[in-house]
Amino acid sequence: MFYTISFKPDGMLVKLFQKDKVMAHWRVMIVSAACVMFLQAAGSAEVILPPVLSSHMVLQRGMKVPVWGTAAPGEKVTVKFRDQEKSTTADAQGKWKVSLDSLKEGGPDVLTVAGSNTLKLEDVLVGEVWLGSGQSNMFGGASEYVKDDEVLAKMVAAGPYPKIRLNRLDTAASKGWTEATPENLRAFSAQLFSFGCSLQKELNVPVGLLVGAAAGKPSGFFLSEEAFNSDPACQDLVAKGNSDEALKKFDEAVKKYEVAMEKWKKDVEQLRAEGVEEKKLPRAPAKPLKVGGTYDNVIGNLYERIIRPAVPYAIRGVLWDQGESSTGLVGIDQYTAMGALIKGWRKDWGQDFPFIYVQKDSGGGCAWDTTDPVTSKGDPLVPLPDLVPGGKEGGEGRDNYLRIRNYPDTLMSTSSDLGSGMHPVNKSGYGARAARVALGGVYGKDVEIYGPVYKSYKIEGNKVIISFDHVGKGLVFKKGETIDKLQGFTISGDEKTFNYNRPRFVWADAVIEGNTVVVSSDKVLKPVAVRYAWAKEHPWANLFNKDGLPALPFSTYESVK
Repeated sequence: MFYTISFKPDGMLVKLFQKDKVMAHWRVMIVSAACVMFLQAAGSAEVILPPVLSSHMVLQRGMKVPVWGTAAPGEKVTVKFRDQEKSTTADAQGKWKVSLDSLKEGGPDVLTVAGSNTLKLEDVLVGEVWLGSGQSNMFGGASEYVKDDEVLAKMVAAGPYPKIRLNRLDTAASKGWTEATPENLRAFSAQLFSFGCSLQKELNVPVGLLVGAAAGKPSGFFLSEEAFNSDPACQDLVAKGNSDEALKKFDEAVKKYEVAMEKWKKDVEQLRAEGVEEKKLPRAPAKPLKVGGTYDNVIGNLYERIIRPAVPYAIRGVLWDQGESSTGLVGIDQYTAMGALIKGWRKDWGQDFPFIYVQKDSGGGCAWDTTDPVTSKGDPLVPLPDLVPGGKEGGEGRDNYLRIRNYPDTLMSTSSDLGSGMHPVNKSGYGARAARVALGGVYGKDVEIYGPVYKSYKIEGNKVIISFDHVGKGLVFKKGETIDKLQGFTISGDEKTFNYNRPRFVWADAVIEGNTVVVSSDKVLKPVAVRYAWAKEHPWANLFNKDGLPALPFSTYESVK
């Protein structure tokens, strides 16, 4: 049932209609009374703060800090914190916001908000604030991993941590900000806590951790509809994917779907009549979608429910761990979707914060030192397989995630050496690695954040000379029981494969010369391209820098930049 309500400027009810039908007089009177009561309540509304603002919170140091909420329209609201006092007036919708000037770390202090009533937030600290988001690897609580992660278990047991505060945005049962006690940590993100614990130890300031994640969800659910619709790269894919020819095929697919759906309904009805259990009934046929569509039709739903209520809480940055479920948007790849998501979040926040994301796929490569607590769950080095892995299934998939780091102020936390699996158990290692990236890439500490990163190449005769960024203390290769050379490189001449008209790659010899790697093969006299670790799983690739970080996969043929 739909209604239209009109008001005079002074707020009095003028008319109320039921769609296509004038309502009975008594219904008008009841709804009118309800509207008047609502207006009267709004006129005497108390000052209310969003749940993300509560006692025990951490405010971000070194930048303006928004404080906001609702009150009666036109009501004066005053915020006091330390030696600052900021006042404003609630607008016609009852919304208000002030910004505290840049704060220095420390506390605890009291923040008061006064209007017709006074709210007092106690035990407020100032330090560093990070938001963790993504899917299950960010969502999973410490209790899920302490059994298999000895380092995490000791960290949790060592609580409470008075200078670390927690806030779950992704649960209706949120208690607001709480102290990092062993009990509170059980349900809090294991990875984000490990990240924050490492930061707090190194920076020696309070750390506030907000987590807003959801298990098994694609990035498209965290991408606001506005950000998707306004992103040129996303809309370019939509336009190309929905060409006249594509739409013609789509219409044909819809007709086939409708026929299949009718048949499915009849089949299911018959099977139910025969007493077949619901769980054994055939699935309904998949509905065809245009490029940019989503099967659940919920683009941005998690952003609206979990993330937007925290906007514009001042944060230092975001730690993101998601990718197993891709984008959830037909024809939109993860690289493109993440570009729109990052820009959209920053726009809504009004803050160009750093964005750190965890490399996907998780694991897949060997670890430099399996006795190091950070890399203790990493895979061992193994000999080269006989066959050169193909690029379509593995290397190009990894590259799609590697390229995300090329967006402005976006950093990747390398995970290939931290342990494999859909849900790696080494959450303390994943958190520590991300903290290392933050320390070096955000806070300017003298620490290398990446292993060797492909920079450029040149061909000299039958050799290809590869140059790298992030060589750190120098290039080096990991040795194994039966492995005493650099491996993992493939090389190609000008021959093409039958299926894809692509270069045919063979295993190559590779030698470190200063800050370069010289690649060659006696099977390729005129090389044209080189790949390294170009596969989803590559425990046989062993190039590192002396800082103990693995080289990132690359392909000169695919022109990784």
